[in-house]
Amino acid sequence: MGFDEEVLRAAVDAGFAAQTEWLARLVGFDTTRGKEAACQDWLAAEFATRGYAVDRYTLDEVAIEGQPGHSPVVDADYSRAVQVVASHRVAEPAGRSLILQGHIDVVPPGAPELWARDPFRAEVIDGWMHGRGTADMKGGVSAMVFALDALARIGFEPASTVHLETVSEEECTGNGALSTLVRGYRADAALIPESMGHRIIRAELGSVWFRLRILGRPGHVLATAAPGAHAILAAQDYIAALQALTAQINREARTHAHFGSIDSPVKFNPGRIHGGDWLGSVPSWCELDCRLSVLPGQRLADVRARVAAAVAACAEGLGTAPPALSWIGFQADGHVFAPGTAAEAALAREHRAVIGTDLDSIAMTATSDTRFYDLYYGIPALCYGAQGRGMHSPDEAIDLDSLRATTLIIARFIANWCGLRPVGQG
Repeated sequence: MGFDEEVLRAAVDAGFAAQTEWLARLVGFDTTRGKEAACQDWLAAEFATRGYAVDRYTLDEVAIEGQPGHSPVVDADYSRAVQVVASHRVAEPAGRSLILQGHIDVVPPGAPELWARDPFRAEVIDGWMHGRGTADMKGGVSAMVFALDALARIGFEPASTVHLETVSEEECTGNGALSTLVRGYRADAALIPESMGHRIIRAELGSVWFRLRILGRPGHVLATAAPGAHAILAAQDYIAALQALTAQINREARTHAHFGSIDSPVKFNPGRIHGGDWLGSVPSWCELDCRLSVLPGQRLADVRARVAAAVAACAEGLGTAPPALSWIGFQADGHVFAPGTAAEAALAREHRAVIGTDLDSIAMTATSDTRFYDLYYGIPALCYGAQGRGMHSPDEAIDLDSLRATTLIIARFIANWCGLRPVGQG
């Protein structure tokens, strides 16, 4: 069943003030890791009000361990990790099915002194909504929800099954996305509206997270400490060794088909460090938590082996036993998304109709949940969304005009991918 394009555009415009208010409410929830439940409960209620069948569950209810793409978990209580899937189901589909997925977890705001405003209070300035999660990726969540709302406003609903998924753990493991697949949610395509500046991801890096527990040889600070005896200072040596490994991988990356033109695409980040017990003692322990990028084509096992070898060589140079090495979060493959899928062609048509340019693609030096659908479960997946800026920084914001256009593009994509039927038709 066809739809009037200008009527749909008017419906998106008519609902955009409500969408902006809804997004501000969503940003107002602190959804850093372990705190997502209140937001997910609110979303579950929002979806139920719209007539969707709602599946609310926690990650400890799903047997994800050992499944493709699973990442190990430490320092997390999965009985509090709430996931929500809201389904519009059709007994006799007339079109193709679709997963619309967005993550609602956000990274911590960091030092409050660096923020010009409350990170969890949305504020619109010069057409940009500021706040933690606006761009990464609560704006995208609003676009997929209000795209369906716009279709309903003109009297239509998808003629095939659509699953709206709001997940957590995207920022640290991806296990939220994995849980939806293990729970049985499948479709003919998946769209994740991350803030990609109206481009799609063609290739993305993966990452491995790991922890070094470094042990020193404690004593009084007045005593002379041998190399490696001071656990916190020894961490500097391990950081230098891992930086050298990263530099070597980046030299190898110069010939990579998708990342060779990017200067030093592989990043090493010692993101968290703590250790020691007493200011008058040489620290006996230090824990160093790190992240290292993974290029498409690199086996995770090989990357982990190179990390372990660099750590062991550093320990040998210090004359100490190697620190305990554990894998604490992301174990995510890099991935290249094959061009030319029917889903990509359909999205390209809608992008061109609204934006007026051909759909461009990027090689992204980060990772997304998209790999789960495309790489691990064979569901063609697209990552495409509005213009954002300052992700993971105190300047995070999303361009509202771009978000409005994205909402229209998703609504058009749903209409043409899933087909339409009058609301409430059997």
